[in-house]
Amino acid sequence: MKSLSRHTLLFQRTLHKRAMSTTQLFINGEFIDSQATEHIEVRNPATQEIVTRVPQTTQHELDEAARSASHAFREWRKTSVLSRQRKMLDLQHAIRANMDELATSIVNEQGKVMGDARGDVMRGLQVVEDMANITHYMQGNKLEVSSDMDTYTVREPLGVVAGICPFNFPAMIPLWMFPVALATGNTCILKPSERDPGAAMILARLCADIGIPRGVLNIVHGAHDTVNFLTSDSRIRAVSFVGGDKAGKYIYERSAQNGKRCQANLGAKNHAI
Repeated sequence: MKSLSRHTLLFQRTLHKRAMSTTQLFINGEFIDSQATEHIEVRNPATQEIVTRVPQTTQHELDEAARSASHAFREWRKTSVLSRQRKMLDLQHAIRANMDELATSIVNEQGKVMGDARGDVMRGLQVVEDMANITHYMQGNKLEVSSDMDTYTVREPLGVVAGICPFNFPAMIPLWMFPVALATGNTCILKPSERDPGAAMILARLCADIGIPRGVLNIVHGAHDTVNFLTSDSRIRAVSFVGGDKAGKYIYERSAQNGKRCQANLGAKNHAI
């Protein structure tokens, strides 16, 4: 019989105990129950049954996620690019091994059919596989500009970065964000959509299973209050967002006003006349 990791057993025990009633946070390498008093219901689009309740992460919990990521960055940034490459290889293997579980979560929460849900995971997996080539992406360069002068570039991690994800690709877009951040030596606070966070939580479990250190990846939940925290807290150096125009413009402007780098991929809808 295939042995299960400690994180997998704890995760499954939690799901059984709580009957999928409340989504947990993932902070400092642990799945924890939020102390939130506000929750958002997630319903199966096909049956309208409540799949889970997503907490509006409290300010204390958000602060703890930022503290954890900031602390973890001190050591994670020192790891060699080869060791981070190894983690990406391990992560892509873990995602392939858990493809059905990830796809089923997407079907239940987001409403895609199984084929589309698998495609969602697969397109994200391609980014993880590309991060196995991180040794190439992290190369600097050197140029002799005169007989006694050289210029060179060195790529260094930025620090704590945040990812804010939409509802339409629950696995693909989180996988656009946190593997790239981790492979380049940053730590990450990820906010999956409050409408379908299950796939991101499974990915967090897989990261714990392959030995990603505590605090390197943290997952928080919620809506406006969480976004406001991620775009204003001084410990977060950069924000990545994919989603609608209105939210994206708000996130971009608020991040810029607070001195953060921000990349915002807005719109991305199919148009018809």
